[in-house]
Amino acid sequence: MTMSSARRGSARPGLLARHPVVAFFVMAYAFSWIVWSPWVLGQDGAGLLPVRIDPGLVGYLNAAAILAGPTVAGLVMATVTGGRGGVRALLARLVLWRVPPVWYLVALVGVPVIMLLGTMVYAGTAPSSGALGGPSYLLSYLVSFVLVTVLGGPLFEEIGWRGFALPHLQRSLGPLGASLLLGVLWALWHLPEFLVPSWAASSGGGGLSGIVLFTITAVTFTVVITWVFNNTRASVLLAVLVHSSIDTFTGTLGAIFPPEAVASAFPYMIGFGVVALVLIAVTRGRLGYRRLEETADVP
Repeated sequence: MTMSSARRGSARPGLLARHPVVAFFVMAYAFSWIVWSPWVLGQDGAGLLPVRIDPGLVGYLNAAAILAGPTVAGLVMATVTGGRGGVRALLARLVLWRVPPVWYLVALVGVPVIMLLGTMVYAGTAPSSGALGGPSYLLSYLVSFVLVTVLGGPLFEEIGWRGFALPHLQRSLGPLGASLLLGVLWALWHLPEFLVPSWAASSGGGGLSGIVLFTITAVTFTVVITWVFNNTRASVLLAVLVHSSIDTFTGTLGAIFPPEAVASAFPYMIGFGVVALVLIAVTRGRLGYRRLEETADVP
């Protein structure tokens, strides 16, 4: 063996490859927070910058922050850890649609039902379905679902959270530990947005208590999404659909329940919290991971 080949053989992988999960979250946080900074530090937020973002541009700013954060971080780290093949595998799971139909029912119908029941328990009242406007509601819901999926975050967030981070975390922490940690980190990624009063008010409230409740809720969401992900051969597409259902149906709840009920995090904590605890108990914390291992599709 020549000296040069010996050096190549003993060369250690780069820093990113040695710490892929840490590198992913550092990039996801840093890139998104930089894009958000004019909004959250400007006149709409902390008031530290003489900048005010036009309300019509906030959605585009959020989309840019998501693309710059979890999307770019996920694709960069997939490249670092698996080369082009790693990126192809991630994107293939983004369009993995051949799963048992029951999982589409869980994502598209089951999730709204969970949210509806949780809100009914919290509000102590039945929904005012007449406020939906009749049969045209279904069409408007479908349009909103598509827009929320593409522009609101789920599609591009999940490339990072479930496409890259969850598989790596499950290998090291197991499905339950991975879900708990990912839920916390997913919630804290939103931390700068709590500096914007309007955003905080629409996300369960501001201050430390609002952040804590938002984090607990994100953890319950994550447990449910992990269970769906593992039972659909690591389909990022199904994770996107669950995430989209949560975000889209929140608007429906706002139309059929009192505003104070929907603005709180408690309805979602109640609904998803109960489901998450049942899933943990029934699966003994495995959340379908054993089925994923049996299919030899573990990413």
